[in-house]
Amino acid sequence: MYDNNDQYNNNSDYYRVSSRKPGLFRAFIFALIGAVVGGLIVAYFSPVLMENNIGYHQDGQQPNITIEPQGQDLSVASAVAQKAMPSVVGVTTVTVQRDLIFGILRKGQGVGSGIIVNPDGYILTNDHVINSGQAEKITVLFNDGTEKEAKVLWHDYILDLAVLKVDAKNLTAADLGDSDKLVVGEMAVAIGNPLGLEFQRSVTAGIISGLHRNIQISQNATMEDLIQTDASINPGNSGGPLLNAKGEVIGLNSAKISSTEAEGLGFAIPINQAKPIIEQVIDKGTFTMVYLGIIGDDIQVIKEHYNIDFSVDQGVYIWEVQDNSPASRAGIANGDIITGINGNAITGMNQLRKELYKYKPGDEIQVTVSRNGKEKKVDVKLSARPDNY
Repeated sequence: MYDNNDQYNNNSDYYRVSSRKPGLFRAFIFALIGAVVGGLIVAYFSPVLMENNIGYHQDGQQPNITIEPQGQDLSVASAVAQKAMPSVVGVTTVTVQRDLIFGILRKGQGVGSGIIVNPDGYILTNDHVINSGQAEKITVLFNDGTEKEAKVLWHDYILDLAVLKVDAKNLTAADLGDSDKLVVGEMAVAIGNPLGLEFQRSVTAGIISGLHRNIQISQNATMEDLIQTDASINPGNSGGPLLNAKGEVIGLNSAKISSTEAEGLGFAIPINQAKPIIEQVIDKGTFTMVYLGIIGDDIQVIKEHYNIDFSVDQGVYIWEVQDNSPASRAGIANGDIITGINGNAITGMNQLRKELYKYKPGDEIQVTVSRNGKEKKVDVKLSARPDNY
């Protein structure tokens, strides 16, 4: 920490200590030498740690990019940032809410991030960034400083995903990677607007800390199958990309755990969950959800409330199969327990719904059910979910 007598040398890229304090100057030099030598030794045994400071150019202007590497090659993080930056946007919202006590209408503002996924103005972000479609106005801020108003084409609370559209052409779209191929320990870079537009397009780097994580976001909602990373994610990063070392989007930053007992617990939605939705929205203008046509509940919930034992530990118990639905036409019956779809295990209703997002009307899937303690595989042809479903 420098005292008030420290001066900045405009002809160099370092601070110098005033000669009026020679003792402090010598202490600084010895400390600097010790830090360099010590750093060379420690570099062989531990990750590089850097303070999360905001740097300034000599003209006093704050730069747009802040990089906080955590044990990664700085050149790789920089290359990833330069490739992806034109595809990252800021998303600001204006929401009108009525005061519950006085009934007065109040305007609230929010800031998040987004990713350009198609050159013709399609942008992927979080559902909570746009207040589940309740925002009165949504503005997208591009890398070149231009702004455009956006409209919501599709959004979903459970997946925490939304697709926006702006009137634009020839935008720089991000490269989408394959989140199914992620390996714990590989590099991860996050870009977004932590704490608002003041720190817009900040870049943080870390690793993939875990896969298939579940976090409870409310009493009745759980986000499942998330990517965990130690790349710093803060409010405003929501909707921004999590990238691999190739600069490909592997996830959409969505949540973090704030705790006095732990740090570096950020979570992203795997990009493969969003791909079929993006493709259909671009092709059709919206996303048509398919359905099975059942009323069901999680096995674990039924066990807790009714103390009933089942032949399986997880899955969806079917209370009722609706008439003339895909499930009824395939022969699925009341009392069946859905345990898998196309080989993927189904643990509950939320996961069942998320699995169905992968498909479109007319697709055929193989549903695994447990019936009277025996496993049975049933072929089901999916159809569009009715509006009143």
